[in-house]
Amino acid sequence: MGYFCLVRYIYKLVMLLEWWSGTDCTLYTDPVNYSKYGKENAIVILNHNFEIDFLCGWNFCERFGVLGSSKVLAKKELSYVPVIGWMWYFLEMVFCKRKWEEDRKTVVKGLQNLRDYPEHFWFLIHCEGTRFTEKKHEISMQVAEAKGLPKLKYHLLPRTKGFAVTVQSLRNVVSAVYDSTLNFKNNENPSLLGVLNGKKYHADLYVRRIPLEEIPENDQECAQWLHRLYQEKDAFQEEYYKTGIYPGTAIVPPRRPWPLLNWLFWASLLSYPLCKVLANMISSRSYLTLAMFALLMVIVSVGVRRMIGVTEIDRGSTYGNNENKQKQT
Repeated sequence: MGYFCLVRYIYKLVMLLEWWSGTDCTLYTDPVNYSKYGKENAIVILNHNFEIDFLCGWNFCERFGVLGSSKVLAKKELSYVPVIGWMWYFLEMVFCKRKWEEDRKTVVKGLQNLRDYPEHFWFLIHCEGTRFTEKKHEISMQVAEAKGLPKLKYHLLPRTKGFAVTVQSLRNVVSAVYDSTLNFKNNENPSLLGVLNGKKYHADLYVRRIPLEEIPENDQECAQWLHRLYQEKDAFQEEYYKTGIYPGTAIVPPRRPWPLLNWLFWASLLSYPLCKVLANMISSRSYLTLAMFALLMVIVSVGVRRMIGVTEIDRGSTYGNNENKQKQT
């Protein structure tokens, strides 16, 4: 039951992006690899620069029919978010407190559960650990200088331990890593609130398929590989800002009707009883009942706004700030 509730919720969010705001999403990739998407297990690396990058990740999953079986590595705080966080907790989503001594066993256990997953799944991970801000980037680059690591211009330093454990735990189960770099045309700065208001954005997603056997098993070598990958991602972003396109062939995967049909079905199913209840309230002329109903609507609106606040960059976690400062001392 919880699984279907979660999938319905995610489908509604994807519907808002695809059908309500009409956001365009162009995929840049190798046509040979394009034919493999959705037909194999994969680890999907996403950059973490925008408020709706998680939603674009889900959109990528939906276009290839794996939205219902997509999994994420997410911060523990999200498990407390009403509705979606609670359901994620029971649905094989992997949560971490971002304290590696405590997280390692939890993450490994969650990943091991995926080894017997009956469908093709994509495991989505933000290796940077927190969303990009100028302040976090400045501190991250100070850490890079102190450790002798190459500096990045458009990304934070990746967190290598979680990625290495993910690769080790899913080896021989996952076929490839999909390195995904997201950007928006015309310097758009998308927000979830903008999507809810029907604003249209223009997303470009560059995806490289990297066979898992090309990624080293050794922790240190895997960490070095990931740092090189982020240097390449930085170069792709630099080129995108100059030319407005990514390498590879531009493809627009066809929209599937399921998010829209899902929303229409549940909207139709729920709207009649809700309208009937509201009509009965009005006809009863009970001002107390109407006042309580209005108060409930206000509470729901505030709750939705707080959930949106979880995605806002200026209200993001201080994880990147505090953790990197500690490494400097």
